[in-house]
Amino acid sequence: MNNYDAIAHLIPSFDRYVQHKIPTGGFLEACLANDLKEAVGRADSRNIRLLPEIVAYMYNELPFDCWGSPERVKRFLKRGEE
Repeated sequence: MNNYDAIAHLIPSFDRYVQHKIPTGGFLEACLANDLKEAVGRADSRNIRLLPEIVAYMYNELPFDCWGSPERVKRFLKRGEE
């Protein structure tokens, strides 16, 4: 079992995204889209240090079809509109 205490402040955003297809903010959107350049550019001083934990959480806890590329994120959110 993983300990995600360091990113507990982000987990509700991930939950809303996965369960209700609610888009995240710009930083998490870049993480979900696997856009490191954008994620680093949008990260605040706290979250930039947490990128490894964020990626581990996405890899271990999120459905594979909802993250990994901008296209997957768009497709996943579009399913919420149907």
